[in-house]
Amino acid sequence: MKPYRLKRKRIARRRINRLFEMAEKMALEGRIELANRYVEIARKIGMKYLVRIPKQYKRRFCRECHSYLLPGENCTVRVKKKTIIISCHNCGNVMRIPFAR
Repeated sequence: MKPYRLKRKRIARRRINRLFEMAEKMALEGRIELANRYVEIARKIGMKYLVRIPKQYKRRFCRECHSYLLPGENCTVRVKKKTIIISCHNCGNVMRIPFAR
C-alpha cells in the first residue's frame, strides 16, 4: 500500500477513537443527540477510508439505528448464561454477544 494511504488510515483511526471518546463524554452529560452525531461521523470516516471501527466501540452503538448506547438511558443490558444481551430502546434491536468465562 502507498505511504499516503497508510497515513490517511492512521489519521482516520485516531479521529474515530477521538469521536467515540467525545460521544461517551456527551452521552454521560445527557446530550445523547450530540453523541449520536459523533457516532454517525465516525462511521462515515470509517466507510470513506476503509477503516474498521474497533471492537470496543462497535458494541457502543446500535447497528440498526446507529444511536450511541448508554445503559440505563437508551438501552438495556442483560447477562444470560453465556451471552450478553443488549436491547436498544430507540428501535427495539437486540444484539447478542457470546462470551466465555
